[in-house]
Amino acid sequence: MTKAAFLEHTMPHQGIVYKVVNMYADSKEDKEDLLQEIWLQLWLSFPRFRSQSKVSTWMYRVALNTALTYSRKSAVHNKHVLNIAMTPAIPEDDHVQHEQERLLWEMIRSLPKTEKALILLYIEGVSYREIADITGDSENNVGVRLSRIRQKLKHAITSKNTQ
Repeated sequence: MTKAAFLEHTMPHQGIVYKVVNMYADSKEDKEDLLQEIWLQLWLSFPRFRSQSKVSTWMYRVALNTALTYSRKSAVHNKHVLNIAMTPAIPEDDHVQHEQERLLWEMIRSLPKTEKALILLYIEGVSYREIADITGDSENNVGVRLSRIRQKLKHAITSKNTQ
């Protein structure tokens, strides 16, 4: 395995790593730590990548598994730390639309870790088949779980908007 081969395979899909990091880490330090850990795990698992799946599918699997493990470890060490949801900068003229987007991302970030992973993949446009490959679930189970998650989010946002 060469560094050049690793970079050739992973660099076109590096956005996957950053999306997962932003979904699972809050502070700058945690993001840096998780980012390094994901890249390390990708590097260590690259020799076992056999092109039986897409590079992006493999990268999502490694990144999400690393993030889930990292957040479990982090939760044990930081039980009393308040997690603040990241919100993008909001232009004044689009305040209402962006407030709804912020609320949606806040709700997504509050989901249990496995649900958060599924909805992130769905939002990224990953097919049910690929999500099934990444998570190890059946394609039908992915569909059912995503439907339930979307309903949960819809209910949470509706409840929040009526308050």
